[in-house]
Amino acid sequence: MNEWAPAQRLVLASASQHRCRLLKAAGIVFEVVPAAVDEAASKRALVHSGADAPAIAGSLAGEKALVVSAKLPQALVIGADQVLACNGELFDKPGNLAAARTQLRRLRGRTHQLHTGVALAHNHDIVWQRTDTARLQMRPFSDAFLECYLLEAGEAIWATVGAYEIEGVGLQLFASVRGDASTIIGLTMLPLLSELRARGVIRP
Repeated sequence: MNEWAPAQRLVLASASQHRCRLLKAAGIVFEVVPAAVDEAASKRALVHSGADAPAIAGSLAGEKALVVSAKLPQALVIGADQVLACNGELFDKPGNLAAARTQLRRLRGRTHQLHTGVALAHNHDIVWQRTDTARLQMRPFSDAFLECYLLEAGEAIWATVGAYEIEGVGLQLFASVRGDASTIIGLTMLPLLSELRARGVIRP
């Protein structure tokens, strides 16, 4: 018997390796069932409706949790999403080297916000939800540093909003960081763990 096994089936509605690592590092036993959600379409609709960045992150997190909860109603499903905003502009995952370079040049020397939404769904309903924000100021790094960084960081950053991983060489991009590290990585852990304990899912 696994003494760390949750009292209720716990499912992460995300294929993100960063979120998986955060949960595993905390000793949480969970399953991964990625949510089939058209994030781009949902984001466009939310922007069109006038939703701000924190609301978009929270809505997308809830949508992902609900999609998986519809398939696994008795499980407790964790949904999460992250939105990067800088001076009112929203940034997406770059997807390729050229887009990563462009994003970093636009963020260079500026302060941006990472809004991380987390939601819990059970039996087709959202039972808990919150959004946390971290503020990060990029230093005015040189073009030469940028090219070295892109080479060192590799393709992994193409799948990260903002084109960096703060827990690695990406830390060198910044002059200051304000916010919880797990919020920056993509799943705010302390409030989530507190809620899981309050629900009796993990040991108090």
